[in-house]
Amino acid sequence: MSASQTPPATAVPGDDEPTLLVKIFGKDRPGITAGLFDTLAAYSVDVVDIEQVVTRGRITLCALVTTPSPGQGSTGSTEGDLRATVHGWAESLDLQAEIISGRGDNRPRGTGRSHVTVLGHPLTAESAAAIAAAITSTGGNIDRIFRLAKYPVTAVEFAVSGAATEALRSVLAPEAARLGVDVAVVAAGLQRRAQRLVVMDVDSTLIQDEVIELFAAHAGCEAEVAEVTTAAMRGELDFEQSLHARVELLGGLDASVVEAVRKEVRLTPGARTLVRTLKRLGYQVGVVSGGFTQVTDALKEELGLDFASANTLEIVDGKLTGRVTGDIVDRAGKARLLRDFAQQAGVPLAQTVAIGDGANDLDMLNAAGLGVAFNAKPVVREAAHTAVNVPFLDTVLYLLGITRDEVEAADTHVG
Repeated sequence: MSASQTPPATAVPGDDEPTLLVKIFGKDRPGITAGLFDTLAAYSVDVVDIEQVVTRGRITLCALVTTPSPGQGSTGSTEGDLRATVHGWAESLDLQAEIISGRGDNRPRGTGRSHVTVLGHPLTAESAAAIAAAITSTGGNIDRIFRLAKYPVTAVEFAVSGAATEALRSVLAPEAARLGVDVAVVAAGLQRRAQRLVVMDVDSTLIQDEVIELFAAHAGCEAEVAEVTTAAMRGELDFEQSLHARVELLGGLDASVVEAVRKEVRLTPGARTLVRTLKRLGYQVGVVSGGFTQVTDALKEELGLDFASANTLEIVDGKLTGRVTGDIVDRAGKARLLRDFAQQAGVPLAQTVAIGDGANDLDMLNAAGLGVAFNAKPVVREAAHTAVNVPFLDTVLYLLGITRDEVEAADTHVG
């Protein structure tokens, strides 16, 4: 065939054209897929669709193929011969075969496609049943289910069509809360794969601590500061006023306390894995914090973050003055910084992910393409796009369709 010639396209069977669904079940081993198609090749059938799943060492292999015409193929045989040959091949390998006659391809998927990710610790049969029923109640159809991770949580993803993403989210959110599982609903499509900027809160998100409380412990006013912090995170106090009130209590501390606090900071389980994996995938990663640059700058260097912004404790003559300098990073400031980071990264806002736990994260979570409430206060869980309530930050990767196997494989191949 010359370079200018184009091979004829294989015709996709119409709705009325006969097809065969060939299903193979049994103990998995190398060569089953190749063996099935070698068997079918003798009948010159065209492959319309293939699906294969292996669960606990048992294979389910489905092939949708065109029906052979009389005299077609190297054997000159018919559908009956194909059936007998496939069954004979399967029996020789101690497999089961089922062949179902029908017409055409799979029915078209409904409009509106979403990914529904379910995280359970554990994931019970009751939860799976309730989630599936809730999807059905919206008019959605579950097209495919597969497991993303088996630890530290069980994470499965449902590919759903026929229901709007927002409708699914509104039905599944209260059901997830009732069941005690985490459910994230995101629209399907290229946009999900293109998310290229992740911005996180720091205190009680990237790290397990509230940094101002670590400073307060050195000043002997931890209980007073903790009480104000808790009220601010619940949205009961104006953040800027509460910040100034808390920082004032730190006045007079020696600047050497900064290094001591840095050493006391504890990363959230999974934080390193999350950042490391995102960076390997080409994502840019940043943090915004109502805490202090004296800590976030160190985290930026330690984790290789692309962006970091926070408040700055004023230090004069080696002492904390009890004041902060520069613009305050508050609720509105976090959303503004998300937009600034996205612009610097060249990433549309719709392709950003924001993660946070407190009321002052809400504007940022709502501005992002995907806002994730991480072990958050009730007001935040209710307002965010999705919530994660397990103590492992790297479970956010599953919401992006990244599997545990892919994460571990990437770690294994790093030199």
